[in-house]
Amino acid sequence: MAHTVSSVIWSLIGIIASGLVGAFAGRLLANAFGLDGLSAALVAAPCAMVIATAVWVAITVVLRRLGLVR
Repeated sequence: MAHTVSSVIWSLIGIIASGLVGAFAGRLLANAFGLDGLSAALVAAPCAMVIATAVWVAITVVLRRLGLVR
Protein backbone atom coordinates (compact mmCIF):
# COMPACT_ATOMS: atom_id res chain seq x y z
CA MET A 1 0.00 0.00 0.00
CA ALA A 2 1.55 3.26 -1.11
CA HIS A 3 1.19 6.28 1.13
CA THR A 4 0.75 9.70 -0.36
CA VAL A 5 2.77 12.62 0.87
CA SER A 6 -0.33 14.22 2.37
CA SER A 7 -1.11 11.00 4.26
CA VAL A 8 2.36 10.98 5.79
CA ILE A 9 2.13 14.68 6.68
CA TRP A 10 -1.26 14.19 8.39
CA SER A 11 0.15 11.22 10.30
CA LEU A 12 3.09 13.31 11.48
CA ILE A 13 0.74 16.10 12.57
CA GLY A 14 -1.34 13.57 14.51
CA ILE A 15 1.73 12.07 16.17
CA ILE A 16 3.05 15.48 17.17
CA ALA A 17 -0.35 16.62 18.49
CA SER A 18 -0.78 13.41 20.49
CA GLY A 19 2.74 13.68 21.87
CA LEU A 20 2.22 17.27 22.93
CA VAL A 21 -1.01 16.42 24.74
CA GLY A 22 0.68 13.47 26.46
CA ALA A 23 3.74 15.48 27.46
CA PHE A 24 1.63 18.31 28.83
CA ALA A 25 -0.55 15.91 30.82
CA GLY A 26 2.47 13.99 32.14
CA ARG A 27 4.10 17.20 33.30
CA LEU A 28 0.86 18.33 34.97
CA LEU A 29 0.69 15.01 36.80
CA ALA A 30 4.30 15.32 38.00
CA ASN A 31 3.60 18.88 39.17
CA ALA A 32 0.44 17.74 40.97
CA PHE A 33 2.58 15.36 43.04
CA GLY A 34 5.14 18.11 43.67
CA LEU A 35 7.88 16.21 41.88
CA ASP A 36 10.95 17.77 40.32
CA GLY A 37 14.03 16.59 38.47
CA LEU A 38 14.58 12.89 37.92
CA SER A 39 11.54 11.79 39.91
CA ALA A 40 9.33 14.07 37.79
CA ALA A 41 10.81 12.63 34.62
CA LEU A 42 10.30 9.05 35.82
CA VAL A 43 6.63 9.77 36.51
CA ALA A 44 5.91 12.09 33.58
CA ALA A 45 7.49 10.06 30.76
CA PRO A 46 5.52 6.80 31.11
CA CYS A 47 2.30 8.67 31.84
CA ALA A 48 2.89 10.88 28.81
CA MET A 49 3.41 7.85 26.57
CA VAL A 50 0.22 6.16 27.74
CA ILE A 51 -1.82 9.37 27.37
CA ALA A 52 -0.32 10.12 23.94
CA THR A 53 -1.20 6.61 22.76
CA ALA A 54 -4.76 6.98 24.05
CA VAL A 55 -5.10 10.33 22.26
CA TRP A 56 -3.75 8.81 19.03
CA VAL A 57 -6.28 5.97 19.26
CA ALA A 58 -9.11 8.41 19.98
CA ILE A 59 -8.17 10.60 17.00
CA THR A 60 -8.02 7.53 14.76
CA VAL A 61 -11.41 6.25 15.92
CA VAL A 62 -13.04 9.65 15.41
CA LEU A 63 -11.57 10.05 11.92
CA ARG A 64 -12.68 6.54 10.95
CA ARG A 65 -16.20 7.13 12.27
CA LEU A 66 -16.39 10.38 10.30
CA GLY A 67 -15.29 8.50 7.21
CA LEU A 68 -12.22 10.68 6.71
CA VAL A 69 -9.83 7.71 6.74
CA ARG A 70 -10.24 4.06 5.86
